[in-house]
Amino acid sequence: MTFENREIMESDGRRMFNNLRNTYRQFPRTFWVVAGTHFIDAIGNTLLMPFFALYVTQKFNVGMTQAGILLATNSVAGMIGSTIGGAMADRFGRRGIILFGLVVSALSGLTLGFVNKFHLFYGLSVFVGLMGSAAHPAHQAMIADILPAEKRSEGFGMMRVISNFAWIIGPTIGGFLASFNFLYLFLSDAVISIITAFLVFRLLPETKPQPKEETEHEPLAKTFGGYWVALADRPYLAFIFASILMILVYQQMYSSLSVYLRDVHQVNPQYYGMIMSTSAVTVVIFQFWVTSIIKKYPPFLMMTAATFFYMIGFTMYGFVATVPLFILAMVIITIGEMIGMPTSNVLAASFAPEKMRARYMAVFGLTWTVPSMIGPWAAGLVFDYFNPNYVWYIGGLLCIVAMFAFYLLHIRLGAKEEFQREETKQEIATS
Repeated sequence: MTFENREIMESDGRRMFNNLRNTYRQFPRTFWVVAGTHFIDAIGNTLLMPFFALYVTQKFNVGMTQAGILLATNSVAGMIGSTIGGAMADRFGRRGIILFGLVVSALSGLTLGFVNKFHLFYGLSVFVGLMGSAAHPAHQAMIADILPAEKRSEGFGMMRVISNFAWIIGPTIGGFLASFNFLYLFLSDAVISIITAFLVFRLLPETKPQPKEETEHEPLAKTFGGYWVALADRPYLAFIFASILMILVYQQMYSSLSVYLRDVHQVNPQYYGMIMSTSAVTVVIFQFWVTSIIKKYPPFLMMTAATFFYMIGFTMYGFVATVPLFILAMVIITIGEMIGMPTSNVLAASFAPEKMRARYMAVFGLTWTVPSMIGPWAAGLVFDYFNPNYVWYIGGLLCIVAMFAFYLLHIRLGAKEEFQREETKQEIATS
């Protein structure tokens, strides 16, 4: 190696270190504790999740229909758990709900690995879904608590990168463990959840905003009744509706796409894994850069743009027939994902009154649970009774409807301060 090349490498190394240090300094320490514990817990989730249906069908000798019903029921339980957890997090605080969800889901999830009767596994799995989802609104509300409005897009973008790092690592570990014994997956997930709970207990403070004036605690029934405020917020419900349509299409890449590529195009599952890895690696490499761009533009317009990329990418699967084009379609979808995922979280937090933040985030969780309940079932009907390509054509049409909905929300709400581009928020905050 020449002296000049060594100098270039050292200069690049210093520049990378300085960039990482500057990124670290942009966010408070509490945010990095949340991010670190989320990463550890996400590895546990991702080493088990991709193999769950495979375990159920192999262990209990049931078909995909029964496994699909189990997953749909689990989603319903998750919606209920999220609703309860959101109200509890607004009433009692974020930290305690997160700890409760981690510990209870770890212990009950571990028990799943030892159950030999399908009906018992079914009931316990629903309980795990209920407990595991209780902490989700508290976690999202905590990020919104910690970060000022003008930094939330970058913060949620950072969480996207961390989640995708976990998706690169978790399934690899899970596949290795599953090759020996599926029980190791449940053991590992439980141990990781307990480790995460310990770190949260030791390192993470409560972030729930304190009321500006001393007020009496509202009755518990009124806390749950506060969901009616969110459900009566028509612009918020319009945002939820558009997001459900968008995610209904997006989630097909985790359910229908693998079956479609195998049965229609005879694509080896190994190539499907490569396609999915392309998405995760793209997010890890480019999410920071994309986030720095999208914060310069109004958020509802960014949701419109994200849905446009989904429309192009998912519709492509109905027309192309080679692995390189399948990968290209996934890259286009991932561009939409990098734009839409952090922006949608920022918008949900922007709609929420401070004292109802976790409950609004729980309602926002419907954008995932509703598609999880109906998406695989609806796509299965199309696969079984019609041309499988129709899944992608219908997905494109749903994206068009969602695009118009997001654009109409921009026209109606875009002038309000809470829905301005983030640079404008920063200017307002410093003026």
